[in-house]
Amino acid sequence: MPSIDLNAIWQETLSILERELSRTSFETWLTSVQPIFYDHDRHILFMSAPDAFALQWLEDRYYGLVKSTLQFLTKTNLDVKFFLEGTPLPVPHGPSMEKNAQTSLNAALNPRYTFSNFVVGSSNRLAHAACLAVADSPGRSYNPLFIYGGVGLGKTHLMQAIGHRVSSNGEHYQVTYISSENFTNKLINAIRDDSTERFRNTFRNVDILLIDDIQFLAGKERTQEEFFHTFNTLHEAQKQIVISSDRPPREIPTLENRLRSRFEWGLITDIQPPDLETRIAILEKKASVEGVKLADEILVYIAERIESNIRELEGALLRLEAFARTTGKEINMDLVNEALQAILPPAQPRAVTVQEIQQLVARYFNLKIEDLSSKRRTQMVAFPRQIAMYLCRRLTDASLPQIGTQFGGRDHSTVIHACEKIATELETDPVLQQTVSALIDSIQEKKR
Repeated sequence: MPSIDLNAIWQETLSILERELSRTSFETWLTSVQPIFYDHDRHILFMSAPDAFALQWLEDRYYGLVKSTLQFLTKTNLDVKFFLEGTPLPVPHGPSMEKNAQTSLNAALNPRYTFSNFVVGSSNRLAHAACLAVADSPGRSYNPLFIYGGVGLGKTHLMQAIGHRVSSNGEHYQVTYISSENFTNKLINAIRDDSTERFRNTFRNVDILLIDDIQFLAGKERTQEEFFHTFNTLHEAQKQIVISSDRPPREIPTLENRLRSRFEWGLITDIQPPDLETRIAILEKKASVEGVKLADEILVYIAERIESNIRELEGALLRLEAFARTTGKEINMDLVNEALQAILPPAQPRAVTVQEIQQLVARYFNLKIEDLSSKRRTQMVAFPRQIAMYLCRRLTDASLPQIGTQFGGRDHSTVIHACEKIATELETDPVLQQTVSALIDSIQEKKR
């Protein structure tokens, strides 16, 4: 890498990473990293991390992304080393002249991205099942397998889980995982170095090719040409191809039709944003992996306010954990509000209360308010209770545990079930539609 301003190139890197990552993850883990020294002989850029916890997290989670982004900006094959701020620079080891395929694979995969660490819900069930099938029968189940969905929903997790499962099955498969941007960078370097034949052999002699974020091939004619022939070579040899994107093939702009049609040969499956129950389960799983004990109230509070993607959820949890570590405080609701106030959207203020909804629903169905919080499960009581819970969830700022408490101390999962049941039946039941509409009108009229 020629002599450059390290701070300037790092600022360019941050501007790219800010678009790629959730705000929580970006601000928590990357804004405090500083470029310290570039070793021209070994082509290594040394970056400082503020504490040991951040150092471990950067190495586990962001090494590949930071490295590939810097390579793209500098047009070099540099490596990145993180070290603890205030300690001497680590002495780098020279690269091994030979690496087997398994070692290369493991170096490219995040050790946390396994099937056992993936939380399955209604939003990702098909994609999860398809990836399992591919991992157990490469080249025979779905080929190609095309997974699409928004940022931070688990596409990369599932793709890398395939690599981990295949490598642990005892089969001697050659597996390559790469992002489309890195694929493009390697092609550019190969053209520059007059080594395109070696580049082609690298990707056309594998058993399983996992290529992430294929949408970034759009508009890159030479890269699309190379990938087209790579795809054909692998598919004709019945080698497995797994592709991810942020949108289905037909919606990727400036993608050649011949590539688009090939992506549609196999199974196309999407991943949707997780529902509330899945978000809670994801937080529970993540907290368990990190060894953090969180009360149900905290899990629900965070899950209710972060609906967009899993990356945001995990980022909030990690920010909370880091805040608790650095302050030495116990994790409770006060600490949650203190640590996450900058990233959690505020609850939408609503004028109506749970008690007011209970009164109106009880009056509408000719019940006593006490019936709604009782243990009675007859249809004439249970159904109005579910409607009342649904309205409380929709029209108040009360959390799920708070709603459950107002209905006889019921668990938040009971409230979730009631809300989902009513929401589902509203789609097809005109009588229920009229009932709910009338109740909402009454509530709104009461507050005028």
